[in-house]
Amino acid sequence: MTIDGVLLDMDGVLAMSWRPLPGAVEAVERLRASRTPFLVVSNTTTHTRLAFARAMTEAGLRLDPSEIVTAVAGTTSYLRRYRPNARVFLLSDGDPSEDLVGVDIADAPPADVVVLGGASEDFSYRAMNEVFRMVMDGAELVGMHRNLYWRTDEGLQLDAGAYVAGLEAASGVRATICGKPSPTFFAEAVAILGTEPSRTAMVGDDVVNDVLGAQAAGLRGVLVRTGKFAPGDLARVDGPPDQVIDTIADLPELVASS
Repeated sequence: MTIDGVLLDMDGVLAMSWRPLPGAVEAVERLRASRTPFLVVSNTTTHTRLAFARAMTEAGLRLDPSEIVTAVAGTTSYLRRYRPNARVFLLSDGDPSEDLVGVDIADAPPADVVVLGGASEDFSYRAMNEVFRMVMDGAELVGMHRNLYWRTDEGLQLDAGAYVAGLEAASGVRATICGKPSPTFFAEAVAILGTEPSRTAMVGDDVVNDVLGAQAAGLRGVLVRTGKFAPGDLARVDGPPDQVIDTIADLPELVASS
């Protein structure tokens, strides 16, 4: 497997709860030293790219905003391109507005588009029912990602993908997904790298959204046995990853030997 460029997931691969995992700092610096182009591609919605880079750099993992592509950025790109004049209702954790420049955010219904970001305490019955009603009234349903859950220091946490799936089942409307595992998201990230998809590795702990999603888009899928990874993950998918490594610390050697 020849690897000319790398896409790196954040949560569970490079860091957990915004603290670098063992070997992450060294792995990223070795990629830089070998001039291997890389991007951190994350479905995280709590931080803008600037805040993301600052938080990780302060934690010891040096990143520049230009090295980060988020689901929020992917959503902004989609809305600007396909729904430039839409009134958008947003339900998400954090405040992604800094990366949603040019998008008309509605404080209340009605809306032309409903966007779900990361799940939080704001995903109450009342809020979800309001979203459901807007979708039933004709609003387009957009998800920043399909992550069902992720792992933090406190354990597994339910994420917005579970709510997106529920809304799809209830409304009969298929959501447009702008982050991983959207093929468009992967294609845009690879275009930034300037590499060929077949020679680009997506490294993640989510066998569905990271690995299989990347493989479906023509990339190489590398699964890491950290973060949300569980031994049963490999048994519940149809196709195997192109490579499985124990931790991010094993990545530079994999790239060097490719």
